[in-house]
Amino acid sequence: MAFDYDLFVIGGGSGGVRAARVAAGENGAKVGLAEESRYGGTCVIRGCVPKKLMVFASGYANIEAEAGAYGWDVTLGDFDWNRFKGTLHAELDRLEAIYRRLLANAGVETFDARATVKDAHTVVLSTGVEKTAKHILVATGGRPTRPDIANADAGIVSDDLFDLPELPKSMLIVGGGYIASEFAGVMNGLGVKVTQFYRGEQILRGFDNEARTLVAEQMVEKGIDLQLGTNIAEMEKRDGGVWVKSTSGDEALFDQVLFATGRKPNTDDLGLEATGVKLDRAGAVQVNEYSHTAVPSIYAIGDVTNRVNLTPVAIREGMAFVETVFKANPTPVDHDLIPSAIFTQPEMGTVGLSEEAAREIEAIEVYSTTFKPMQSSFAGQPDRVMMKLVVSQATRKVLGCHIVAPAAGEMIQLAGIAVKMGATKEDFDRTVAVHPTMSEEMVTMKTPVRTS
Repeated sequence: MAFDYDLFVIGGGSGGVRAARVAAGENGAKVGLAEESRYGGTCVIRGCVPKKLMVFASGYANIEAEAGAYGWDVTLGDFDWNRFKGTLHAELDRLEAIYRRLLANAGVETFDARATVKDAHTVVLSTGVEKTAKHILVATGGRPTRPDIANADAGIVSDDLFDLPELPKSMLIVGGGYIASEFAGVMNGLGVKVTQFYRGEQILRGFDNEARTLVAEQMVEKGIDLQLGTNIAEMEKRDGGVWVKSTSGDEALFDQVLFATGRKPNTDDLGLEATGVKLDRAGAVQVNEYSHTAVPSIYAIGDVTNRVNLTPVAIREGMAFVETVFKANPTPVDHDLIPSAIFTQPEMGTVGLSEEAAREIEAIEVYSTTFKPMQSSFAGQPDRVMMKLVVSQATRKVLGCHIVAPAAGEMIQLAGIAVKMGATKEDFDRTVAVHPTMSEEMVTMKTPVRTS
């Protein structure tokens, strides 16, 4: 059978775009791609990029006090939300144009339309046009969800944050994951009075307990009203904002309520199940280690599979798919020891096992230090940072590395190389410290603080 394309990609996010342009540009495949919204997907348009730019913007809030301690006469004016928002959207437009240009230069035919799957080799565009392909790659990503409570539509989700007509004076953020905690720091830094509800006992569940506890303490130190073991009992839209009654019985009126309580894979009404593709209970596409679904011609990568929902992982999955399908080099996706950064304030970088997870597996040593960094200490600021290594007693390998500090994301990228290579504690010890830096503590911790 002759097909219109060798590959048709549904979704123009980071993973789908990478797979499409590499398959076409480097392997000569005839590729089509459909995107119903904006090219760049969650990361570029509604996630990593605009969020990080907001993190940068909020980071200037303390510059006046710190600069003064270093001898500068600095007076900081008010934050202009509309001015920043205009520049932000101009940058997102620029990045989207780059994504479109990369696809065009690789020879990918693009369609600004929604695509659904008709059968194992056919997609239907929202324009009514049908296209056939030897292989179909689903890369539709995910979206934020609201909780199933009355009047939840009175709150917003993270996608809405970048288009707010004005900066609220007060905001309730519901959730304790990295999105909720990151935006709590951002909005607080921009001058918004922030309250954060999380129903659990500590934010950033699943991360190292010592690290997340320090992040939470520093967030409170910076003025965020963090209420643990708390959720919304009732809420409704009222004049002047959103009225909320918490499970503890307290009532308050907020200008905005942000739900950061979970995300859902974008598989609704895609037609996948009718073709034989299996979805799990959350709606995620079920795939094997080669991103292959139950249908031989259909693959899926990125957040729609709900494996490791990070942009660089989606890109790696896209590259592994191209290796497997177009280079006859079966390449499983490597999801082991992925470094990641949480852009809370302070930042957290992590790779490998938490102390708690490692302890469940084997006997470990824990090397950890918490201190005031030189820059903040000199300026009389209360900021504290943490460096931590979790080490196997048997093999001496570093099982986990956790950093809470400014630029922790930059540091964990390099530490991630060592951990991925299987570096031992003695490898760290043999490395000469770079002085004076925060990160030198990673190679100067000689005595374990705990063993188990």
